[in-house]
Amino acid sequence: MSDKVLQLKLSYITGLRPVVLDELKRLNFKILDEAKDSVFIEFSEEIISKVKKLRSVSRAYLVLQNDTYHPTYISNHKSILGNLIDIVVKYDNFKTFKISCAGADSPEMRSIAKYIQDTYRIEERDEADLKIHIIKPEDIWEIGIQITPRPLSVRNYKVVNMSGAMDPTIAYAVNSFCNLDSAHSYLNVFSGSATLLIEAAQCYPDLEKLLGFDNNKKHLSLSIKNIKKAGLIKRVQVKEADIFDKPNFGTFDAIVSDLPFGMSISKNEDLEKLYTIFVQYCEGVLNNGGRLVIYTSEYELIEPILLKSRFKIIQSLQLKFITNVDAYLRPKIIVCEFK
Repeated sequence: MSDKVLQLKLSYITGLRPVVLDELKRLNFKILDEAKDSVFIEFSEEIISKVKKLRSVSRAYLVLQNDTYHPTYISNHKSILGNLIDIVVKYDNFKTFKISCAGADSPEMRSIAKYIQDTYRIEERDEADLKIHIIKPEDIWEIGIQITPRPLSVRNYKVVNMSGAMDPTIAYAVNSFCNLDSAHSYLNVFSGSATLLIEAAQCYPDLEKLLGFDNNKKHLSLSIKNIKKAGLIKRVQVKEADIFDKPNFGTFDAIVSDLPFGMSISKNEDLEKLYTIFVQYCEGVLNNGGRLVIYTSEYELIEPILLKSRFKIIQSLQLKFITNVDAYLRPKIIVCEFK
């Protein structure tokens, strides 16, 4: 990356690189460079509104990189950071800030924090909306500011963030493998809080039939609230049903599922039994030429079941991310078609 050139750094969940690159290509973004789980694109003030609409990206930062941008240098040249802040605060309302940097309690960092407090009249907090970093990811220093108070992955339609709910950027990725541009009907099995359904409805306005089902009344109630908040109550349906009852809702061009795992299962069946019934059900309701796309952490359990079925696995993506309890998950997106 060229020194002293403002750029936007787009960060994503490990494993989603092909999905991110595809979205950026379709929207005609010019990629300048890549780093671990991030891409860099040209910055212009006109492009910020487009970046905020990206569906596959978790966070976006306005950044500068230079060999000399270590904390001591920035503390003596505060206008470098100030110029970045001036751009970001024009586009959103920020009330608090946090600086992430090694040696956060050093005199240099305290000087920078005081400058921000005095200049922008915002408070320093651990939980802040203006997120600033001064880091050295490889062999060059980087200063950056997240351009939005919340990550891009946070969606406005989420009434409540249900524990264990699917990250919307992953939901976007799952849907991106379903060939939904040419599909007419879409089924979400174990629909949970309706993240997959809402992402599909928002990104593919020509989908005629969007249906999800779940046997958990609490999940269904929350999903209806989310669907209403998204303004999609006339397009998206959710129903109470149990996979073991093999509900008849017709056939579909695309089926998606965030498979349950590590929880008590309906009718006291184990996961292997549940997944077998799920695959058999999908065999019966997926149209010829359609796609089944699964998201699961139990891929070692579902893959042998798929191999014995009428499905073939045509692609899979291994993801990795940290949960809100500081544990790593390594789930897969598995893309299937009929053999």
